Amino acid sequence: MSQKELKEAFISNLNGTSLQEVVLGSFLTPLCLLNRALILILYHQVMGSLPLPLPRISHLLLDFFMLVLPLILSCTVLNEHLLHVVLSFAFVLLCVLCHIYQSNHQASLSTFLNRTVQFKQVPFVTFFRVMLNVQTAISILAVDFRVFPRRYAKTESFGTGAMDFCVGGFVFGNGLVCPEARGKNVHGSKIKHIGKRLLSVWPLIALGAARLVFVKMSDYQEHVTEYGVHWNFFFTLALVRVLTSILLIAVQTKHSWILALVISGVYQFALETTHLKGFITHSNDREKDFLHANKEGISSLAGYVAIYMAGVQVGCYVMQPRSYVKDWLKAVCNLFMGTLALFAALNTCQMFVEPVSRRLANLPFCLWSVAQSLLFVSCYGSVDLIVLFSKITSGCHFVPFSWDSGSHKKNDEMEEFCLVRAINKNQLFYFLLSNVLTGLTNALINTLHCSDIFAVCVLLSYMFTNCTVVYVLHLCGIRIKFW
Repeated sequence: MSQKELKEAFISNLNGTSLQEVVLGSFLTPLCLLNRALILILYHQVMGSLPLPLPRISHLLLDFFMLVLPLILSCTVLNEHLLHVVLSFAFVLLCVLCHIYQSNHQASLSTFLNRTVQFKQVPFVTFFRVMLNVQTAISILAVDFRVFPRRYAKTESFGTGAMDFCVGGFVFGNGLVCPEARGKNVHGSKIKHIGKRLLSVWPLIALGAARLVFVKMSDYQEHVTEYGVHWNFFFTLALVRVLTSILLIAVQTKHSWILALVISGVYQFALETTHLKGFITHSNDREKDFLHANKEGISSLAGYVAIYMAGVQVGCYVMQPRSYVKDWLKAVCNLFMGTLALFAALNTCQMFVEPVSRRLANLPFCLWSVAQSLLFVSCYGSVDLIVLFSKITSGCHFVPFSWDSGSHKKNDEMEEFCLVRAINKNQLFYFLLSNVLTGLTNALINTLHCSDIFAVCVLLSYMFTNCTVVYVLHLCGIRIKFW
């Protein structure tokens, strides 16, 4: 077999992991964010203050080792010990949190709950989108190394691989912060609005076309059953954005959850009662025409549109104005309740309908993507509340997070040089850069024959390069946006 065929076989015919392991892994990223915050607060308590101003490289290194390094290790050399990593992380952070509170408690719980807060960015949604982008960037290269467990990679037809969620989560995140979810209604001609949306997706179309040309001309390995012969995720993102914009003109955003249910339900009904499922899963007829060649990418649009619409609904709820901590706590609790309800519905669907399938983007996949996304958002919201409480309790206001009590401005530097903010400023470019560096790494290194230690070193270098580039762009005030 050629090198290309070996790499294609390495990422094909996989069955994923359990829902429980994916859920367990969901807690690691929020714990990393909490770890960064509590370490800064603990240092402030011990030393009396933070050594501000810090060199800018120190901000980057701090965030990289606190936020990125644990994610790389957990999906490579520590993947067999994920439960121990999460529990150990949680136990240590609980001890630190108790120490911070007991050392200098300046606020009671009741006072904290009735405190007014304000935020400069969308509360905890930014962390969801940025950290999902980071996890995706790690996975798209790590999957080509043997140190990355095959159960985390994308599944062939049915199953729940960790990388399968990244796709659905990405679409959900786009719906979460779309203009409609942020309350920006259509003004003027609806035709002009649709025209603007068509124009706004041209970078995604261009990136999809560029990726297609690169893959075909370089004879790069490709997993055809993922999207098809000519299709890729950039095309999916572009068409989902256009289709949902048209739908949201006809349907009010507060009813988008109904549309999500209808679309995913009708699509699942079609899969069960027609020959559509057999058409999608049968791979020996791709030479007939464009539709047969790219049937996975085209047919899965229905599922991704449903996921996007669900994201819009959640975005509408999260973006509602709230001034008190207790209101945000109630919102986070409601998100957790929604998570539990969706996981219950997912288990029912998997028992009586069919398993999760990213390839089909079926109803169980939609439920799983939304449930897993809600779990992430809920965890980030909980961490945000814990950090805010710790900041107020300790009197340390240097920690960059969504909320601020409004009475301190000393945390401007930590916020300004935060890696999360840097990635958030150029998310699409970060995703594109990750894809380019992944292709370059595969061209230079035989990933199938690397030792585990060498593979981890490559991943660390690759991620540090990604983060450094967007960080420098952020420091220079450069935002790469073409629309």
